[in-house]
Amino acid sequence: MVDVGFPYVAQRNAKVLILGSMPGQKSLRQQQYYAHAQNSFWPMMSALFGFSVALPYDQRLAMLRQHHIALWDVAYQCERPGSLDQAIAMDSVVVNDFATFFAEHVDVRAIFFNGQKAAHLYRQRVQNVPSLLMHTLPSSSPAHASMRRDEKLAFWQQIKQTLEST
Repeated sequence: MVDVGFPYVAQRNAKVLILGSMPGQKSLRQQQYYAHAQNSFWPMMSALFGFSVALPYDQRLAMLRQHHIALWDVAYQCERPGSLDQAIAMDSVVVNDFATFFAEHVDVRAIFFNGQKAAHLYRQRVQNVPSLLMHTLPSSSPAHASMRRDEKLAFWQQIKQTLEST
């Protein structure tokens, strides 16, 4: 089965881009980024930027845009049984159109990868944009259970620090 991801979420004035690999099955079914209740993404964004994690999905996206954060995935489509990044059939990956994205979002200064797989896919399949800072963060996925949410949040603070310094 081929999974197809979502369009990016971004204002033209976005300063940072958070990239996942490909939405999980629950997210795909609900048509929402990070829909799995145990995923740490929304609680961490809520903690960093002071909005309620209980806000409706469209309002949480609006909060990201308000804070100059763009959200997307490296893969536009891929074959993957289940939701685990390890299960992605690498030869099936079609990446998103980053050339157009960066041409339209010229203020983006940094990419934050939500996990190792996103960073690996980007570095392997996307032409590098040398002027961008790139940071690999611990995955917000519940499958990355070797680290507690508060430990992950300490790393994810880099997003806020980068926004404050630009």
